Amino acid sequence: MRTIQFREAICEAMSEEMRKDESIYLMGEEVAEYNGAYKASKGMLDEFGPDRVLDTPISELGFAGIGVGSAMGGNRPIIEFMTFNFSLVGIDQIINNAAKMRQMSGGQFNIPIVFRGPTASAGQLAATHSQAFESWYANCPGLKVVVPSNPYDAKGLLKAAIRDNDPVIFMESEQMYGDKGEVPEDEYIIPLGVADIKREGSDVTIVSFGKIIKEAYKAADELEKEGVSCEIIDLRTVRPMDHDAILNSVKKTNRLVILEEAWPFGNVATEITYQVQSQAFDYLDAPIIKINTADTPAPYSPVLLEEWLPNAGDVVKAVKKVLYK
Repeated sequence: MRTIQFREAICEAMSEEMRKDESIYLMGEEVAEYNGAYKASKGMLDEFGPDRVLDTPISELGFAGIGVGSAMGGNRPIIEFMTFNFSLVGIDQIINNAAKMRQMSGGQFNIPIVFRGPTASAGQLAATHSQAFESWYANCPGLKVVVPSNPYDAKGLLKAAIRDNDPVIFMESEQMYGDKGEVPEDEYIIPLGVADIKREGSDVTIVSFGKIIKEAYKAADELEKEGVSCEIIDLRTVRPMDHDAILNSVKKTNRLVILEEAWPFGNVATEITYQVQSQAFDYLDAPIIKINTADTPAPYSPVLLEEWLPNAGDVVKAVKKVLYK
């Protein structure tokens, strides 16, 4: 099987769907002439032309709103934010129009739109460019939230998102665009709302998603040397969430650690913790531990940033704690 980069998997997913459906188009800052800020739309302007790959001004509220109105009119837009930090400028259109229009119109309008781009930290980008928005958008009914962690999942999930008749928030990472992985040349779709057990184990369940899951893999390798067997679940889709996958794993391992690159208060890990304690409390042999960033804005200093972000060492400590080691 061939190996391609994450950015290439994203580009292939969009291009393949656009070849099949002329109502699909891509719009955002630098997506056309520059081939995408992170080269995730390389070659698409040449193939599809300026009517379907559209550069925009620096006006997220404007082009997010155009996308929503266009979806109401029968198109299937893909709206790229250079980073989801910039989506805050357009969040009114996402929350108050895209997410709610189906209900407010009594089902007269579907909004088949994908908002995609990078989320969370990406090195020394400091406080205003390093925020994780998964839990923000997952808090809103009417939105689906997808956070892939590798090229294979990214392509299959993005194709599913583009075909979905509801608005989808599709979150990537600047630090993953160059990641390589095996991706089939044949078409495949990964359904939204289905988690994936990336590594089977028997002693503890680790739930994560997005780029931070790499730290769980490192921790599991280290713990394996000490005879600890970790089961790692990649959520892939934050909303709808695959509660059954988590519960079934916890019922097997009896212990749960959740790794998430987000602030500690009111995040995805908090929701998982509630669901597990309410539906599988009797199976737990230790309190659930959730690992998050420090409860501060992201620092610029690389020394402080290293302390701010969760890492494999934090996961190892948490696993040993739930194992009472």
